[in-house]
Amino acid sequence: MDTVLMVGTRKGLWLGTSDEAREDWEFTGPHFDMEEVYSCLVDTRGDRPRLLAGTSSPWLGPQVRRSEDLGTTWQDTPGGAVRFPDGVDATVERVWQLVPGAEPGVVYAGTEPGAVFRSADGGETFALEQALWDHPHRPQWNAGFGGQAFHTVLPHPADPGSVTVALSTGGVYQTSDGGASWQPRNQGIRAEFLPEGQQYPEFGQCVHKVTRHPARPERLYLQNHGGVYRSDDHGGSWHSIAAGLPADFGFPIVVHPHEPDTVYVFPINGGDGRYPPQAKARVWRSRDAGETWEELAKGLPDGFFVAVMRDAMCADDHERAGLYFGARNGAVWGSADEGDTWRQLVCDLPDVMCVRAAAV
Repeated sequence: MDTVLMVGTRKGLWLGTSDEAREDWEFTGPHFDMEEVYSCLVDTRGDRPRLLAGTSSPWLGPQVRRSEDLGTTWQDTPGGAVRFPDGVDATVERVWQLVPGAEPGVVYAGTEPGAVFRSADGGETFALEQALWDHPHRPQWNAGFGGQAFHTVLPHPADPGSVTVALSTGGVYQTSDGGASWQPRNQGIRAEFLPEGQQYPEFGQCVHKVTRHPARPERLYLQNHGGVYRSDDHGGSWHSIAAGLPADFGFPIVVHPHEPDTVYVFPINGGDGRYPPQAKARVWRSRDAGETWEELAKGLPDGFFVAVMRDAMCADDHERAGLYFGARNGAVWGSADEGDTWRQLVCDLPDVMCVRAAAV
């Protein structure tokens, strides 16, 4: 079984391939040269894998491209696929998220400005989740420094009517009725940038990323703008699991593909220096759902003055999971042993925004 690694950057997409050992890698690219690639998906459902890439051209706008042959050839989707319907006074600027749904052929897209779209044909056409777009909270959702976008879409693995989403700065929302209505799910998440006494609002938190394991869908993990959290009741309430980390600020949070209690983060300073504490690139792992943390450093560099963005860290689904992260200095690092040891896979790419990997 082979491995494919998609690396989306501010100036195109690179594709890495390796065997199951994941020691030697070959990269091709750039695909979609000079286009921003904020989202990638290796969809392993069906008879053969399908690659999806959310690209954005400064001249032609956003596009979702798909490949049935692991990137040898690509097809554009009709009209860009992700577009607001007639009568909506908005234009999609970027596709920040592409994820598979619980049903065959279903793919969700999260966009900037903050909207969620659903495809029932494998990512060829998309329809707006209208009730979320019309939510009465939307006029009060603000844009973070990276823009206002739904950067997290988590379809429930067993309930097609349930989807959890997150945006900055609006927080976590959830539907249990197939998108007919959406409720905020932010109880216990702190908005540290608000005045004292107002830091636990119903919505408006700057959530950076949310994840979960399909075997335990009621448990969610969240990396916040200052805070790392866990929910054991499907987002109904949240409690901090940041104790033991060198910083509670960061962007990505990744759950192990086979172990629901194992989770990874990449802490960075929350002040002006958005790079790891002491400028040391370190991944931190918890094997007990965030109760305790261990530092993973073997093979990772010191003097690392860059950040890892919210979708620039991922795991593959090999029996012994591989971990990957890409940084804003254009380097991609990988581990074939669940984070115990690391090596640089490729360097000198443009600013890395997204990495996605899978066994194929």
